[in-house]
Amino acid sequence: MRIRTRTGTRTHTRALAAATVVAAATAALTLAPTTFASAAAPAPTSSDFNADGYTDLAVGVPDATVDGRTKAGYVNVVWGGPDGLGSHGNTRVSQARTGVPGVPESGDRFGAAVAVADADGDGVADLVIGAPGEDVTGSGTNAGTVAVLRGVKGGLGTATTAAGGPSASAAYGKSLAAADLTGDGRTDLAIGATDKVVLAPKGGTRSTVFTGPMGGRAPVLTTGDFTNDGTADLAVGYWTMNQPFTQSHVRLWSWDPAESGLANIWNTDNAGVSALASGDFDGDGYDDLALGECREIADENIDDPCGPQEYAKGGGIHVHYGAASGFGARRQTLNQDTVGVYGRAEDGDRFGASLAVLDWNGDGRDDLIAGAPGEAIGDRAGAGAATLLLSHAGGLVDPFGEATSVAYNQGTPKIPGLAEAGDAFGAAVATGDYDHNGEPDTVIGAPGENAKSGGIWVLPGTSAEGSYALTPTRLGLPSPSTALSYGQTLNSH
Repeated sequence: MRIRTRTGTRTHTRALAAATVVAAATAALTLAPTTFASAAAPAPTSSDFNADGYTDLAVGVPDATVDGRTKAGYVNVVWGGPDGLGSHGNTRVSQARTGVPGVPESGDRFGAAVAVADADGDGVADLVIGAPGEDVTGSGTNAGTVAVLRGVKGGLGTATTAAGGPSASAAYGKSLAAADLTGDGRTDLAIGATDKVVLAPKGGTRSTVFTGPMGGRAPVLTTGDFTNDGTADLAVGYWTMNQPFTQSHVRLWSWDPAESGLANIWNTDNAGVSALASGDFDGDGYDDLALGECREIADENIDDPCGPQEYAKGGGIHVHYGAASGFGARRQTLNQDTVGVYGRAEDGDRFGASLAVLDWNGDGRDDLIAGAPGEAIGDRAGAGAATLLLSHAGGLVDPFGEATSVAYNQGTPKIPGLAEAGDAFGAAVATGDYDHNGEPDTVIGAPGENAKSGGIWVLPGTSAEGSYALTPTRLGLPSPSTALSYGQTLNSH
């Protein structure tokens, strides 16, 4: 097995959207000026924050207490190395760290979202961190901020504030994505906020991509070159119920040079999603878009935005494929009742609530990891599971309507731990080559583990063989017995 390296001018980037509940904050932050790269540079291909050649993992822990401030939050960087994650130390990053703007305050929720970007153009991955509960001087309570922490050779550098919310309860930093969205060779930020998505381009003026009711949730964000023009496009999913009416959308925005802004180029309405992921699942050279836990949310379902109704049960994955003739004309849908997919579709499984992309078998087609944190294992409700979905020549479903999958849960032989009610194994998933051996590894978060202290499960080579758990106690993190929900928020690679 090996990780496929993409070549040519195509842009292929992914981001993890992390929703948050914004709590009250009690103090204020004065924004530092945003620093942009002075020279164009490609985005880093992995989250190697210390430039040692090994992919690292950033775990957002927004519910953590810092300096006695509840839910001030921090980010835990677990370093990769020859022995993978967990054997090479880890670093906590909070607003108590020298060089990080602000101070820890109750309800800041620093680390509610994390993403990877080369913000300074030096070719080393930087860490983008959302703190949607941060108070901002001149804006108000819970305006929210986004900080960029520089990755440097040998460790982590200082941070600057890339954006702050303009008004109280704006909650900038609920979700994040990073890619070259403007086509100038530099990495831009897409920021999820309250009922809003904002573009913060390198060297440009911040602008609102769109506003609309989102039911208090973070907009789901990912990026991919869906127009096949060499510049990343932005995919956004959001939904609301009865505010003042039910609506849900997945939309694509692409850079329009004539208008110097992002233009809405594609929509599917009545589709509510919990996750989005881009990948080339059929190997045709065009980016495809997977809609995770796709459910039809509308008074009527004329267009079947998540495929046939029966596939929405328990959470379905609906894929829109890219092609030379245009994006989205060809579609596939699968759930746990699809032949070849582990388990059985049951209400509350939340199949596809988290997604991550990898090429597990090195065949040139992307495969998909799908979390199902609501899955019952035996009689243990919400123990959770994750499923590796292998691609075929025609995509994630073969010409006979069948899939190929591998299942993982805490009842799987050689995966440590016991499946317990409420573990939420699969609430977040991430992939990367953390030991740099050419095989894609997978990390599965279980934030409900140990009375919501949480933990992550590392699967070297995306296999149960040799898998191990990293808990707050094993990592030496403070207050391991409290409800850290460690593993709820992971960065994509």
